[in-house]
Amino acid sequence: MRMWITSTLAAALLTQGALASSPADGPLDATLRSSSGDEVRLSRWRGKPVILFYEDKDSTTLNAGMKEELFARGKERNLLGSAWVVAVANLRKFDFFPARQIALSYVRDEEKKVGVPILVDMDGTLGAPPWGLPMKTSNILLLDAQGALVYRHSGKMKPEEQVAFFSALSQLVGVDLNTPAAPKAPEAAP
Repeated sequence: MRMWITSTLAAALLTQGALASSPADGPLDATLRSSSGDEVRLSRWRGKPVILFYEDKDSTTLNAGMKEELFARGKERNLLGSAWVVAVANLRKFDFFPARQIALSYVRDEEKKVGVPILVDMDGTLGAPPWGLPMKTSNILLLDAQGALVYRHSGKMKPEEQVAFFSALSQLVGVDLNTPAAPKAPEAAP
């Protein structure tokens, strides 16, 4: 019990620390582009929590382990449909001919591999206010179903920061994601 209280307190403190630099109160929105060039508003994904990854080409692997863990926990608990996962590629430094088309082609290929929409930020929209995200690292944000910021982290996540993230996500989906899932009951013989 004491360990649970300690980890809960640590998670609460880490989450508060992650929000200390919160860019805005209330719903956040931005207009970005799909990999095919269509304008897309982030508010399109309202109605469920949103896990947003914002990364440049050099930081996509920085939190690869956390991404894998997120998918594993969601699959294990049958929660893959409980939140939206949206990736945003920071392509600001590729916004010139012919680099733009090469970068967009790469993003389209990655979308097919990962099965998650990857939006593109060609002009640094998420680096500017009210978002204010660092442009050259991995950023992980958690928005509630109305679009308000719940959790924000920039850089490589440490284990205790992952606990804080999963605690915040647990609050939004109503399932504890920091404890192992209950073992599945053996199937009855026919």
